[in-house]
Amino acid sequence: MKVDIIGDIHGCWDEFYELTKMLGYDWQSGYPIHPFGRKLAFVGDLTDRGPHSLKVVKTVYKLWKNNLAFYAPGNHCNKLYRYFLGRNVQITHGLETTVAEFTALPPEKQKEIKKKYMELYEQSPLYHVLDDHKLVIAHAGIKEKDIGRTNKRIQTFVLYGDITGETHPDGTPIRRDWAQSYHGKALIVYGHTPVKEPRWVNRTVNIDTGCVFGGKLTALRYPELETVSVLSSMPYVPEKFKSIG
Repeated sequence: MKVDIIGDIHGCWDEFYELTKMLGYDWQSGYPIHPFGRKLAFVGDLTDRGPHSLKVVKTVYKLWKNNLAFYAPGNHCNKLYRYFLGRNVQITHGLETTVAEFTALPPEKQKEIKKKYMELYEQSPLYHVLDDHKLVIAHAGIKEKDIGRTNKRIQTFVLYGDITGETHPDGTPIRRDWAQSYHGKALIVYGHTPVKEPRWVNRTVNIDTGCVFGGKLTALRYPELETVSVLSSMPYVPEKFKSIG
């Protein structure tokens, strides 16, 4: 299995396009296809905060629909899904940018993007276990004992990380550094917490290099275990790159 796993895009479509070109993907069909059959994979958080969330959704949907990509949802994906369900969600922490894009569309276009997004979300697993259990893709990570299982507790961990119940001054949750105690054989590729450089701990790697906060958009080439990054066009926000734990 040869797959290129991309970190949290958050609506940064231009960087996504540039990164796939660097990885050797061809866009002649309107979405990225690799000439040697490599697939893309996404660790979630396709939308929110960046300028082109719906464009990212449409592209990932086309890839997924054509069996050219793996998608695992993130917490922002989950919140957008609940918004489309009509739940009472707070339109904050970036969701307001996606909602603004959505509500600016004519009704028929709204209906189309909502249908595609909900199909993508509902028909994708919470996390992926690939390559004969050698590779796991989970938005905020997963504990070794939970791989292959799903329940409410595991869903919370996969979407939000190992949260303590406490918060940082900006209101974001404080998370334990679960990767330090991971000793499984499968490589876990995740994102969620912005780091300045891909962070390797045991058999885990965090590839959310904070593109939407002015860092980089990063992909991990598997099985080569090489990272490829493009610089962000967004303003740099240093306080978003928190230490973990």
